[in-house]
Amino acid sequence: MTRIVRFHRHGGPEVLCIETASVPLPAKGEVQIRVRALGLNRAEALLRRGTYIEAAKFPSGLGLEAAGIVEAVGEGVAGFAPDDTVSIVPPLSMVRWPAYAELATFPAELVVKHPPELGFEVAAAMWMQYLTAYGALVDIAGLGRGDVVAITAASSSVGLAAIQIANRIGAVPVALTRTSTKRRALRDAGAAHVIASDEEDIGARLAEIAGSNGVRVVFDAVGGPAFEPLTAAMSPGGILIEYGGLSPEPTPFPLFNVLTKSLVLRGYLVHEIIRDPVRLAKAKAFILDGLSDGTLKPIIARTFRFEEIVEAHRFLESNDQFGKIVVTI
Repeated sequence: MTRIVRFHRHGGPEVLCIETASVPLPAKGEVQIRVRALGLNRAEALLRRGTYIEAAKFPSGLGLEAAGIVEAVGEGVAGFAPDDTVSIVPPLSMVRWPAYAELATFPAELVVKHPPELGFEVAAAMWMQYLTAYGALVDIAGLGRGDVVAITAASSSVGLAAIQIANRIGAVPVALTRTSTKRRALRDAGAAHVIASDEEDIGARLAEIAGSNGVRVVFDAVGGPAFEPLTAAMSPGGILIEYGGLSPEPTPFPLFNVLTKSLVLRGYLVHEIIRDPVRLAKAKAFILDGLSDGTLKPIIARTFRFEEIVEAHRFLESNDQFGKIVVTI
């Protein structure tokens, strides 16, 4: 019997409970791991509340990121053996392959071996944030040296990953955050400039920073009224990549800015990278190289124990974190 986290109805963090269940052996093409650490993502809170792109099937598991030790391998799996130290590229379905458990099973193509010295907490904190940011900035936008990139929700794990990736490329990361509380931390994390959107004029500050060249790339998780000043500050032919919808307010379509500047507004899910083996291989190589040379380094906001999963989700939804939340087993 294995301890797993499940929920039987939609709701707040309090609906999560730790239960025991039998876990079948891995099927053909799967790898089962003994989980040592979990990386938490906002998608898991959305699934729990019933507002995610995937529907829960009760009782439902959840979780997208894990690191641990290979327990068993299914038929046809090559390259993995028991006791290998591994981490997990987020699966396309966390309902089908939930990570919140002492023992969890995943498709072999999403399992990555790495040196044990990387550490379980760091390994569990890296794939979602770096794959999301890499897919948008490098794979889609083709971010280059000297490009100005505006990054909203910059203190999130994905926002911080985007800052690091921009710096690794030689671009100019501009971090947007609601208040000046996290200004110093964002500068220490590598942001070239920080804009407190509740306290400053976004458009004026971006125009001041980017000058006549404008902002070529906007990486946005928020939406809402900020679309207007963000697009107003963009360069002709620039691209705005939307990967979230944190704002509770309507998002206007900035028709004049889009038309006069020939802007590209593009929705993006990390799934499009994960489901494409060629693009995923390039992303993994970039990320592993960055971890190796130190240009990419996950920032962990706080670590909780498995038994504190409810408290961990409360912290996840508090928006007080700076970086990734990790749960250890």
